[in-house]
Amino acid sequence: MKRVDVAYVLLLDEKSEKILMVKNTGVNASYYTLPGGAVEHGETMQDAAIREVKEETGLDVEVNGVFSVMEGFFEERDHHAVFFTFQGTIVGGEINISFPDEIEEITWMELELAEKFLHLPEGLKGLLNNTVPYILRGHVVHNS
Repeated sequence: MKRVDVAYVLLLDEKSEKILMVKNTGVNASYYTLPGGAVEHGETMQDAAIREVKEETGLDVEVNGVFSVMEGFFEERDHHAVFFTFQGTIVGGEINISFPDEIEEITWMELELAEKFLHLPEGLKGLLNNTVPYILRGHVVHNS
């Protein structure tokens, strides 16, 4: 089973009432997720999150901490995926669909509806403004 790391960014509107969601074109059906995608070889989680948001939405973002870490097993792809969701802030750019073959729609979605697509356990719903820090340790060498 292949391990895949995925970085998403949770972006709230100015009133913290809506979340930016993208509608992905699926094999069987389209589905909503936060903007984000697979981490490339040699890329940090943070860099991947920022790059993916730019590619999918046209927006420039900063990430401000980790909202959640989840994992799942995707049998049909033989993948073990680990999802890192950062809390983010929009710092520039304009909403634009650069890859219409992959992204059907970009929308500001009401929190309650968006939570259904985020696969949050019941106990975490309503906690969309909480984060923990993201710390990049860089290249670590242990000398014996």
